Amino acid sequence: MLYIVATPIGNLQDITLRAVEVLKSVDLIACEDTRHTKILLNHYGISKPTTSFFQHNRFIKGEYLLNLLKEGKHIALVSDAGTPGILDPGYNLINLAIKNNIELTFIPGPTAFISALVLSGKPAHEFYFAGFLPNKKISRKNKLRALAKLKCTVLCYESCHRILATLEDIQEVFGEREIVVARELTKKFEEVIRATPQIILAKFKQTKPRGEFVLVI
Repeated sequence: MLYIVATPIGNLQDITLRAVEVLKSVDLIACEDTRHTKILLNHYGISKPTTSFFQHNRFIKGEYLLNLLKEGKHIALVSDAGTPGILDPGYNLINLAIKNNIELTFIPGPTAFISALVLSGKPAHEFYFAGFLPNKKISRKNKLRALAKLKCTVLCYESCHRILATLEDIQEVFGEREIVVARELTKKFEEVIRATPQIILAKFKQTKPRGEFVLVI
């Protein structure tokens, strides 16, 4: 069995009893960064072998994990934070398991953009998750123009290094409508800002933005 296990996005208490039970029972835990996952495992007294499974080794390690599954081993797949398969190499292992008729199941838990959507207060009956916007300005603005044509709430992720540039592009494309910026969700310095891009830009120019961001438009 391949268990796809969602893990906390910040607060270590945000894990289900079922997830802890599964992590204690499997033969091996495949994780993006073994050092990062060890913090979670140690917190819950889980002593199980781990192996790295990340973007640059996903094909070679994927075959290795598939062979273990075929031998009857139970493996838990986790990401550094949140739900495996969303913007991480877990997608590749999940599809490899499906193509090889390996039994798999999902142990639900936190996802950052869902948390931000709920906290935003914006319409959630229909929404579009755009992942990370392009790094280059022209490509990013073209993507935002395409998103502006959608008739639903739009969400995307952004890093502290690009948040100012992205907010400037959002202001240009979407105008001065209220957006929501959520950062450090579930952590000590969680912050949800509901304001126009101009106001949020002014705030972050005074106080250096830190952490991981979810934008809700």
